[in-house]
Amino acid sequence: MLELSHVVKRFGRQIVAVDDVSLKLSQGVIGLIGHNGAGKTSLMQMIATLSKPSSGQILFDGQDIVKRPDAIRARLGYLPQDFGIYSNLSALEFMQYFAALKGCNNPARLRYLLELVNLHEQAHRPASTFSGGMRRRLGIAQALINDPDILIVDEPTAGLDPEERMRFRNLLAELGFKKLVIMSTHIVSDVETIATQLAIMRQGRLIACATPDEVLDQAEGQIWMAEVEMHYYESLRTKVHILQAQRQGNRMLLRILHPHQPCIDAIVVEPSLEEALMAQQYVQNEGLQVIS
Repeated sequence: MLELSHVVKRFGRQIVAVDDVSLKLSQGVIGLIGHNGAGKTSLMQMIATLSKPSSGQILFDGQDIVKRPDAIRARLGYLPQDFGIYSNLSALEFMQYFAALKGCNNPARLRYLLELVNLHEQAHRPASTFSGGMRRRLGIAQALINDPDILIVDEPTAGLDPEERMRFRNLLAELGFKKLVIMSTHIVSDVETIATQLAIMRQGRLIACATPDEVLDQAEGQIWMAEVEMHYYESLRTKVHILQAQRQGNRMLLRILHPHQPCIDAIVVEPSLEEALMAQQYVQNEGLQVIS
């Protein structure tokens, strides 16, 4: 459905935001993972035709979206990280405005979408009075107006409380059964239960693209747990990558990322997805084998 081939995005001569990214995507939830500044937003903006690649090609159903942006725009929904609202409009009026822009004349669909994101009871309330979570839910509703085949959401759970975050994840997981959902985040818990694939970015480059299970398998044998004396912890942390340190009296309970047993009595443990992703970074830095 969507194919990126050697995509590069430069800003000026010095800054390379996206560096030679190639990727093939189809239906499902794709978790675009990376620290702030990894190039996630720049990549999504190019897919959404909001900016053009400096070089490379982006194809949607075989058509070059740089040359023919309308080929994807009519089938695309987009929720940016900074989603603004019109303070003088109610939620329903806001949806009606975006529906007019997208050529959708179906009042029943607007009511359905507001109910889908649990805003139907606030349909006539001014959107300016909405909480951050309610605004994000209104944002996803407007992104779905045209029943898109591709849905792009940039850091969608930022500022949401735990209940709203869970509701949002469940909605995206359901949409992923029928559509391609590209969700960028640096919060691993947002994607660990819903992503069918993880695309991991670092400094503008795609360092891995794999299923969550493949990422976990790659980290097997690299996560260790050890309980050590405080004085030994002080010297150990300068030699190994400590993921978690919990004080217990005058001892420290540690989780350590290392390819070999880092200290006496350390035992290997099952990695969490977050730890496995950190292991990916470690693999890159140490030049070890990477998922291809």
